[in-house]
Amino acid sequence: MKMLTARYFVALAFFAAATVAFANPFKSKIITGTDSTLVITVPAEHFLKITDFTQDGGTDRGAVHVTLQDSENGGTTKVLTATRIDLSTGTNSQNFPEISNRVIIAGPATVRVPPITGATLFITYRKELNDSEGGGGGGVTPIPIFSPTPGVTPTPTATASPTP
Repeated sequence: MKMLTARYFVALAFFAAATVAFANPFKSKIITGTDSTLVITVPAEHFLKITDFTQDGGTDRGAVHVTLQDSENGGTTKVLTATRIDLSTGTNSQNFPEISNRVIIAGPATVRVPPITGATLFITYRKELNDSEGGGGGGVTPIPIFSPTPGVTPTPTATASPTP
């Protein structure tokens, strides 16, 4: 029984280590009108995935500003505006509910989300390592498969001989 428990403990330790080593959880931040600007640095060979950006209150619209740091495409621009969730009162009461968008930002870049007076912003994001070059790979690492069978097998062939 002790041996079985020890084996389960070792297996659980491996799974826990793999979860800690490879887990890249989403982060959520709440930004009120009195907070400082949220700054997210995206290093080279990484990307930032923003999956949710909403706004409650305020008259101005919250936005995600991105500054690219490479020499080829340097500059700053807005890439995402907040989805308003308080459409029940005021001038927005007749508008239909908005659809939230997502954005992926490749590094190296600096992402800024400034606060909006009278509003509460909510953002959910995750930084990931860009380990799939060329696009579409999804970060899948190939696993080599070894086989005891040789790659080339000689095949006997018959040769025709003349008969007298």
